[in-house]
Amino acid sequence: MVDCGEGAQIQLRRSNLSFNKLGHIFISHLHGDHCFGLIGLISTFGLLGRTATLHIHAPEELRHMLKTQLDLFFNYDIGYEVEFHAVDTTKHQVVYEDRSLQVESIPLEHRMPCCGYLFREKPSLPHIRPEMLELYSIPTSQINNIKAGLDYTLDDGRVISHLQLTTPAPAPRAYAYCSDTRYMPHLHEMLEGVNTLYHEATYGRDHEDNALKYFHSTAEQAAMVARDAHVNQLVLGHYSARYEDESVLLKEAQTVFPNVRLSNEKDVIDV
Repeated sequence: MVDCGEGAQIQLRRSNLSFNKLGHIFISHLHGDHCFGLIGLISTFGLLGRTATLHIHAPEELRHMLKTQLDLFFNYDIGYEVEFHAVDTTKHQVVYEDRSLQVESIPLEHRMPCCGYLFREKPSLPHIRPEMLELYSIPTSQINNIKAGLDYTLDDGRVISHLQLTTPAPAPRAYAYCSDTRYMPHLHEMLEGVNTLYHEATYGRDHEDNALKYFHSTAEQAAMVARDAHVNQLVLGHYSARYEDESVLLKEAQTVFPNVRLSNEKDVIDV
C-alpha cells in the first residue's frame, strides 16, 4: 500500500482486497490525508488476529508518532509486530527489495519532508516451451538450467540452444508514485522510462501561483514531467476541491502529454 489516509480500510473492504496480503505500507509524508488511517488499520489487523509482521516505510518523523499511538492504544500485546523502516526523503535510493521487486525513494519538494516511491519489477527468467521439451525428450530436471541460459546436449551429441527451448519473459514493469510536490524540472531524470507515472495535479494553470505557494503542481506541470521522462502512461490525482469537474485538468495535461487519465476511487489500472 502507498499512503494510508482516513478511510483506507473502508476502501480495502469495498475493493474486496485481502487484509492478510498487505505486508508493506509506504508513507510519503505526514500530512493527514496520507497517514491518518494508519493507526486504525493497524488496530483492525490486530482484531482480525494478524500474526505476520507489518512493515511501515516512512519518513523518520513518523517513528515517534507511531510509537506513541501504539503505546497509548495498545499497551497490551497487539498480536503481531509492527516494524518501522525510516526513509530518507532527501535521497534517491533503494528502500526495499525482495526476489521480484525493488522499491526506490524519490525525493520531492513539499512543505514538509516528502518522497515518492518507484516500484520496479526485477527481470524474470524466460518461459520454457513445453512442446520443445517433449520433442527432444528433455527431462524436467533440466528446466532450471535451461531457464538460466544453459543449452541441452542430446544423447547423440546434438546441442539444442536454450533460445530454441524458451520464449523471452515479459519486460519488467515500473510504476512511479509522486505524491505532493511542486514542479521539479529535474524530476524526470529519476523516472526515465517507467511504464506508469502517478503524479499529483492539485491545480490547473489558472492557479499556478497557488501551486508554487503551497508546494503543489498543476496538471500541465505533471504532464511535462511525464513527457520528459518518456513514460508510457500518466495518471493524475490529488485534485483541489475547487474543481467540481476534473476534466479541465485532464484536458490541460493532454495538451502536453496525450496518454493521460484521471484517477478515481477504486480504479484498477494496468501499469
